[in-house]
Amino acid sequence: MTQTRAALRPTVLTALLAALLAALLSVLLAPAPASAASLQEVTGFGSNPGALKMYRYVPDGLPAGRPVVVALHGCTQNAAGYASGTGWTTLADRWGFSVVLPQQQSGNNLSQCFNWFESADTKRGQGEAASVAQMVDRQLADVSGDPSRVYVTGLSAGGGMTAVMMAAYPEKFAAGGIVAGLPYGCAQAAGTAYVCMFVGATQTPAQWGDRVRAARPGYTGPWPALTVFQGTADYTVRPANMTALVDQWTNVHGADRTADVSDTVAGHPHRVYHGPAGNAVVETYSLTGMGHGQPVDPGSGDAQCGAAGAYFLDVNLCAAYRLGKAWQLG
Repeated sequence: MTQTRAALRPTVLTALLAALLAALLSVLLAPAPASAASLQEVTGFGSNPGALKMYRYVPDGLPAGRPVVVALHGCTQNAAGYASGTGWTTLADRWGFSVVLPQQQSGNNLSQCFNWFESADTKRGQGEAASVAQMVDRQLADVSGDPSRVYVTGLSAGGGMTAVMMAAYPEKFAAGGIVAGLPYGCAQAAGTAYVCMFVGATQTPAQWGDRVRAARPGYTGPWPALTVFQGTADYTVRPANMTALVDQWTNVHGADRTADVSDTVAGHPHRVYHGPAGNAVVETYSLTGMGHGQPVDPGSGDAQCGAAGAYFLDVNLCAAYRLGKAWQLG
């Protein structure tokens, strides 16, 4: 019996070694997993009169006919940081849409702010506004996106440029999301961008609405719906600007300024204004105690997204997720 066991030992050892070798080879020879999508720069997207850079994020295997979101960074930021910090790329993978990320260049603005206050960059067919519009056209062509489901959003100066795109190119966007931004034509009304930011311009709702209507002469609609996120403790872009945005876009939509829905979301006051047809045309989130930045809610929960950092503020509410749900992206 002892001899039999001894004789079996080499056989067992050999079998074990063979099994380990086979397992190792299966790992080494297995095909590498497909790499995840990454941010890509796109050149030659048009005449680019605003001299901007175009980046985009397209999830692997994205089918035709999917929505497009244009996301505009704030001052001192860039496309890559805004893409990840906001959570837009995570949601793009989850829900299946592509993201266009314009990027400002220091040659246009030393602080890399989009020039929402310069008339040469805020009119249809000119400057940075025209560059962003060309990016939209290129993206729709490249990914066979749904032209009826294009959305635009941005933070701070990017929020100001979001208002520009909604006013100057309303036919291109189903809706917009402005985070700590400003109404269209504010600098013209106030005489300076700083008055808009730190105080707010004084205009009637009709005057605000007229500025939007003048940006696209003869256009009768439909106009993009608007969602606004604003911190109550924002001393860079004062909350008065959210009030002006509500005045401006309810007037454009022919809605009154009495909220049809008043509730709280994640503890923050939330208002919805309906148009004459009963649909939501303006929506606001007043982020209690939040300073200047993009609302995020880091974590793995269904409603969570974004990463906390400079100008990405954890307030238990992710603006990108709320916008995505309002736009029925997922």
